[in-house]
Amino acid sequence: MAQRYHRDHHQESVYKRCTDSGSDYNTNKRHRPSDESQQRSPETLGAHRQMYERNFPLYKQPVEVGFFSLDSQRNFFNDQRQMRYYVQPRKSPDFNLRDGYTSRFVKRDDSVKERLDHLLQWILVNRDKIQTRDQTPSSALGVDFVTWRGHLTKVLTTPYETQEGWMLAASKFRGTIYISEVETEAARVNRESRSERQEEMMYWGYKFEQYMCADNVDGTPDSGGVVNTNEAFCTVVQTRLADHKLLFSGEVDCRVKEPDAPPAPGCYVELKTSAEICTPKQRSNFHRYKLLKWWAQSFLPGVPQIVAGFRDHDGVVVSVETFQTSKISQLIKNEYNCWKPTVCMNFCSDLLSFVKSVVKEDDPRLVYLFRWDPHRDVSYTVHRDSQYTFLPDWYIKDMKSHHSSHH
Repeated sequence: MAQRYHRDHHQESVYKRCTDSGSDYNTNKRHRPSDESQQRSPETLGAHRQMYERNFPLYKQPVEVGFFSLDSQRNFFNDQRQMRYYVQPRKSPDFNLRDGYTSRFVKRDDSVKERLDHLLQWILVNRDKIQTRDQTPSSALGVDFVTWRGHLTKVLTTPYETQEGWMLAASKFRGTIYISEVETEAARVNRESRSERQEEMMYWGYKFEQYMCADNVDGTPDSGGVVNTNEAFCTVVQTRLADHKLLFSGEVDCRVKEPDAPPAPGCYVELKTSAEICTPKQRSNFHRYKLLKWWAQSFLPGVPQIVAGFRDHDGVVVSVETFQTSKISQLIKNEYNCWKPTVCMNFCSDLLSFVKSVVKEDDPRLVYLFRWDPHRDVSYTVHRDSQYTFLPDWYIKDMKSHHSSHH
């Protein structure tokens, strides 16, 4: 039961139907154009969770097709130099997450919007690694969508999100739709008005990684070093959700060091911190809110385990627990009215179908801006040569010249 991905087209869905008779909205009305407008795509997409309680959609086992590293200056390298190795901590670790915050911390400037640029750099150097099954692919890359894992995580959690909306810009170029997040006004205000405590608690997550990771396979963690959040190791995976062929990238914290470990992404470990759980209400909130985001983030790229450090109010890790991504849905199912993986995946699949139905014009200067706010439907606006354009000239030029030299 632990295996939740499809290895081939014939495998039965491992998630059983989880609709109750009163809430089966399978015939999603929004996707049925009226007789007089057969050709017109729907204007909006509903995000109500009950609309998505149907069978779990096909989701192929994600395959790593590449990786890249970003150094302390955010420079791109087509290699594994930033890969780190997981080191099992002792039972009560007593890590002080506040250590080094004021003296050994280089923080990435999160006002700089990098869009898809690093992933696009990877694509230009690794076009041959992308696996195209079709003899006559409908797109130059052979995939329907290119995006960041983090953008898809936001989509997956949408039916259960009550606080934060999102904006996603989409452009079609040579048959592939590229999706890049646009910061909402509310998110910008939040980012610019974070309290000192919030800033420090963001550091705690990175500090925990430093306590848990070694730079070499036979090394030990160096908790006295500098925490530099510019540095990153990213996996690039390919998979398919229903009939959507996806290529996306996401940051990876570390990998297990055993030589007989499964191939990537099966050897990767996601590291998290969370407040220690002292009451049933705190446990329930942890299951309902935090585990949803943790599950979505790791399920998408096929990262099998999440190691969580539980910390007290003063930022000291009092315990460490491992969660198998594939078992998280079992953990939460006794929680009343809790989130369901099937709803998340069906919504994501339908959103991608909605995007495909809207984004028809193949033009990198044209941006379709999809917007969702809590308790609203997903809607979109269209912008030409605007502030939202995100596919860089260097990418468009390189892709076009590559194409002409191969034909």
